This record gives sequence, structure tokens and C-alpha cells, in this order.
Amino acid sequence: MINKTLSRKMRQLKGKVKETRKQRKERKLENLTIQNQIKTIVLPVLGVFALLIVAFVYLKTRPPPVMA
Repeated sequence: MINKTLSRKMRQLKGKVKETRKQRKERKLENLTIQNQIKTIVLPVLGVFALLIVAFVYLKTRPPPVMA
């Protein structure tokens, strides 16, 4: 019974956990893919939203046409 409770509750080690070369390489590759996704997905979507807002404001603030 005592062993079960001890195995469930493990002590945390103090200090940073060392990162292996493989883990560091994987982390850097993940960061590069995320940065590429930001450039290829997020920025164009934000650009489209900005254009939509500008078009909306332009259309709503135009003066009405003058009837002759």
C-alpha cells in the first residue's frame, strides 16, 4: 500500500532538465515550421481582414450621390 502511494507521487528534480542534441534539433525545426506557417497563413489572413475593414469603412463613409 505504501509503495503504491509513493509510485504515484514522484518528487520533482530541482534545476533544468538537460536537452539532448536530438531534442534541440527537433525544437528548432518545429520553430522554423511555425515561423513559416505564420508567414504563409497568418499574415495573408490578417491582410484580407484589414482590406475588408478598409473597404467597409470606405463604403459606409461615402457621401450619397447627388440627384440632379
